[in-house]
Amino acid sequence: MRTRVLTGITTTGTPHLGNYAGAIRPAIVASRDPNVDAFYFMADYHALIKADDADRVAASRMKITATWLAGGLDPNTATIYRQSDIPEVPELMWLLTCVTGKGLLNRAHAYKAAVDRNVEQQEDPDAGVTAGLYMYPVLMAADILAFNANKVPVGRDQIQHIEMARDIAQRFNHIYGREYFVLPEVQIEEQVATLPGLDGRKMSKSYDNTIPLFDGGSKALRESIMKIVTDSRAPGEPKDTDDSALFTIFKAFASPAETAAFADALHGGIGWGEAKQVLFERIEADVAPMRERYDSLMARPDDMEDILLAGAAKARAIAVPLLAQLREAVGLRTFRPATKAEPVVAKAVTKAKPPRFASFRETDGSFRFRLFGADGEELLLSAPFADPKTAGQMSKALSTLGGSTAVIESQGDHVALLLDGAVVANGQSYPDEVARAAAILRLRAALDALAAAQD
Repeated sequence: MRTRVLTGITTTGTPHLGNYAGAIRPAIVASRDPNVDAFYFMADYHALIKADDADRVAASRMKITATWLAGGLDPNTATIYRQSDIPEVPELMWLLTCVTGKGLLNRAHAYKAAVDRNVEQQEDPDAGVTAGLYMYPVLMAADILAFNANKVPVGRDQIQHIEMARDIAQRFNHIYGREYFVLPEVQIEEQVATLPGLDGRKMSKSYDNTIPLFDGGSKALRESIMKIVTDSRAPGEPKDTDDSALFTIFKAFASPAETAAFADALHGGIGWGEAKQVLFERIEADVAPMRERYDSLMARPDDMEDILLAGAAKARAIAVPLLAQLREAVGLRTFRPATKAEPVVAKAVTKAKPPRFASFRETDGSFRFRLFGADGEELLLSAPFADPKTAGQMSKALSTLGGSTAVIESQGDHVALLLDGAVVANGQSYPDEVARAAAILRLRAALDALAAAQD
């Protein structure tokens, strides 16, 4: 059984180089573990606690989604969604609120810090403290418990919130007499890279010392790197690597052999200007391909919307039945006899018209068919068949296949549908792997809709 690991991403800013090296890159690598069921969500409800600039929140949601996808997160293996697309989360938050002690919330670090600042300034202890800040730990518990996550990777400053989620889950389980919730465990990433910023302190927007990841392109990246503070040692003088922000950043992107060569160059007296150029070229080698994918995604927000809605549908397939159990447990029961719950279907395919097949004859006499999505997009073009009966049998077989069981592969610049190991239909060409991933999700959703229509 795979371990479900859940990670929340607050949507209040634009990712910088430190975010990528310290959080995004290791999380994407971890998502590729076949033993991990990885969940990543845009924590946009949480963002409202910290930011009241609607345009900034909206832009951040897009930029962060594009950054993670451009960085290599595969939506076909990991589940990525927006918190605000899961209505079960705020509903669960209320159920948990009703069993959470006020004393527990009084001890939350963020709330206590706000109160302490007010007391130091001789203000009312709760001045400027919103209910959102106070209830933050319960919302975070709902994020985790709605999917019964086994592990939650967090920094040490967030450990308390996971402990509180466990306390809340245990209390609910105790009150209602059943183990409804898995108790989540903290996962601390001890080897996460913390990059220094332009001034040598930890790279942080709070210090205004960040290096952009994608914004501003190659030019902005180079200009920022050239601003990294160094000592006054002139070209020809040996440079210290132990206390060098330049060297620390280089090491986070380079191989051991590259790092050793760069250290030798610094010890040998390379000038700081030349060393910064070497650092820029090394980082640019990694960032440039991702930046191209990022720019392509930002120009195609519909693809990101499809991916997030498909992710939300996968997530809700877990949350909906759990919430049904919890409503029953707390007494919010229907007056009618129990009926079979309706399946959760991705919003992307809940259109007025269902997906459809269209058959036609080629000029060479062969027979083919196309599969169109609910919005009219051509999803598949079949291989040619010698007679219309065979083509019809194939389209009929595909109409009952279902997206979850279909074998769909990315082949070159397009996607292919296989039956018994043979390609029976191909999709259109797409500019990159992220666009192909979005196309695969749309195709699976269409096949699910066709199969559901046959029931």
